[in-house]
This record gives sequence, structure tokens and C-alpha cells, in this order.
Amino acid sequence: MKHVVVVGAGLAGLRSVEALRARGFGGEITLVGQERHRPYDRPPLSKAVLLGDTDSSFVDSDLAELEVDFRPGVTATSLRPGTLVTSEGELGYDGLVIATGADPVRLPGDGPQHVLRTLDDALELRALLVSDARVVVIGAGWIGAEVAGAARRSGCAVTVIEAGPAPLAQAVGAEIGARTQGWYDGIDLRLGALVGSVDEGGVRLAGGEFVPADVVVTGVGVRPAVEWLADADIDLHNGVVTDEHLRTSMPGVVAVGDCAAWWSRRFGARLRVEHWDTALSAPDVAAATLMGQEAVYDPVPYFWSEQFGHMVQYAGHHQAGSRLLYRGAPAEKWSACWLTADGALAAVLAVDRPRDLVQGRRIIGDGQRLDMERLVDPDVSLRDCVV
Repeated sequence: MKHVVVVGAGLAGLRSVEALRARGFGGEITLVGQERHRPYDRPPLSKAVLLGDTDSSFVDSDLAELEVDFRPGVTATSLRPGTLVTSEGELGYDGLVIATGADPVRLPGDGPQHVLRTLDDALELRALLVSDARVVVIGAGWIGAEVAGAARRSGCAVTVIEAGPAPLAQAVGAEIGARTQGWYDGIDLRLGALVGSVDEGGVRLAGGEFVPADVVVTGVGVRPAVEWLADADIDLHNGVVTDEHLRTSMPGVVAVGDCAAWWSRRFGARLRVEHWDTALSAPDVAAATLMGQEAVYDPVPYFWSEQFGHMVQYAGHHQAGSRLLYRGAPAEKWSACWLTADGALAAVLAVDRPRDLVQGRRIIGDGQRLDMERLVDPDVSLRDCVV
């Protein structure tokens, strides 16, 4: 293998380059990125950048030292075995890493709507979050809540429109989401409200009501950025389908990050996890696979978010659980634990309880069972609940 092309210059793409070099690959590497920025982290966009604490989140990595041919502002348009077609011509390859991430979903309507996915998105939105501006955030998921919190801190009049019965309902379920509803103090939170269209000057709800706005932010999720692969002979289903080695159905091609739907041995399911930790850790396995080395990607997925002054951390795959138990009351520091039918911990969501997260993630990784009576006592550490 003489030439590896990495498509996507986000964190997953950059870490793929670093992993290839760390594993001894001495051939040519070309890094293709649609944006004109050098690689940067995305989590700070909805936190430090949006709040004005910093103007960028560039990753501290020396591209020259990595001897990578970095091509910013270049878009992948199609793929066939051995050849990547881009907006600036064709690139031959011996190995290819697909790390094109995901694109935000936009809603119907001719009015301006902002999303938060890129550094430019964050800087543009930050300039609009001024005192007394009327801001409508569509979606009370992870990103929507962070944007709403930043807008409230900037002195904006904030309305959040959520189709579900509670915040975070789609992410972790309405029961847990209801525990966070009190965090929206000072915000007009509208639950069970469907958006018909984003129009000039505001949002039209499905029932006909018009909600005026100076700024509309759409945060209703993302889709894997795989449209450019529509005509390629590669398996696609909710992203690029891979095995546990991150190998795709096309020879010599692996996929990582938000666009990869990988098989988890641990949970016996195909997962696509749109979080920073996946972009950070998966590339090492992908690089090993490209180089013919044995490696399996089977992590305990991890995610964190800052929600209205609360640190929310999540680990695991709660869809594998059949029973939900709580540690602590909603007005306190609390955690939610999903258990399988045989009492093993499938996932944990910790609110201002970082020790629960650290111990819970380790317990999930070890496949250990828990004593349910001890589990619901927040004064007993999770590791002391193991049976």
C-alpha cells in the first residue's frame, strides 16, 4: 500500500492520518476536506465558541510533520474502486478512509434558518445572539439545549419548539427528558409542537400559529454525509456499513466517525454514534485494518453535554436495556441506569455525578451485573453495587 486517501478533514480524518503514521505507514497520504479550515474539534462550537470564550477550536497537530498532502476546500463527489472523484479531479488510492461526518437536517420554508455544525456556523450565530433578540430554537435535543442556554445567557428572548413530549425525548426517552424540563427556566418551552415551515420573520407551526423571531436555529438532528456515495458499489444503510474492524464492503476502504455504521460485538447491534469520542478512538482501528493488522472496534460509547449549568454525561447503549432505575432526585445530582434483563448495566446517564459515569462505563465494559436495591441508593458507589 503506497497511497492512502482520507476523505473528510474533521477530527476523525485527522486522527486517521495520525494513526497511520503512528502504526508505521510511510507512504503517501492525501487528506481531502470540504471546508477551507484546517481540522478542528466540533464540541466547543456549541460551548466555548458560541459563548465567545474562544474564536476557534483548531486541533493542535502539525500537518507538515505528518507529511500529509492536505487539500482544503475539495469536495468528494463519487467513488469507484481505486479512484476517488472530487470537485478538483480524480485521486487514485490503494487505501481509503471515509470520514465525511454528517450534515444537519434543515426544515421546509423560505425563511433564514441557522444550523450549528461548522466553525463558520458558530461564528455567524454568535454574532446574532445579542441582547433582546428574539431567538427560536427548533429542537430540544443536545445541541438545541446548548444553543438555547447560550442565547439565554446573551440576554435573548428564547423560545424552544420541540415536537416530542419532553426535552431529549428522542435521545434518551421522555421519562428522563422530563427530569430536565425545569432547566428551561426563563425560556418559552413549547412541547408537542410541530413546525410547518420556517418563514421570513419567524416560524409557522403546523397548527397555523406564527412565532416571530429575529433568529431561527434548527437543531433537529443530522444525517450521515454519504450522498456522494449513492452510485458507488458500497453498502449504505444509515451511513456507511462496516464490520467490527471498520472495513466496508468495498475492498481497501474503511469508514470512521459520524458516517460509519459499525457492528458492535458487545451490544450485538449496528451502531452509528455521532459523538467526539468515536471520532477520536475509531481511526486507530481503521488504520490497523488498512495495514492488514488485527484490530476490533467495540467501545462503550461515550458522550457529554453542558446543559444549563449541568454536566450531562452518557455511556453505553441504552436500547440494550430493559429496565430503567434512578440514583437521586431530579432536583439533586442524579443518574439514570439502564439494565438488561439479567441485571447487567447497558448504559448510564449522569447529571453532575462524574464518578457514576466513570465507574459505570467501566462496569459496562466488563459486562458486570448490579444489585438493584443498592443501585438506587445514590450514596452507594456504582462499583459497590457489582455482584
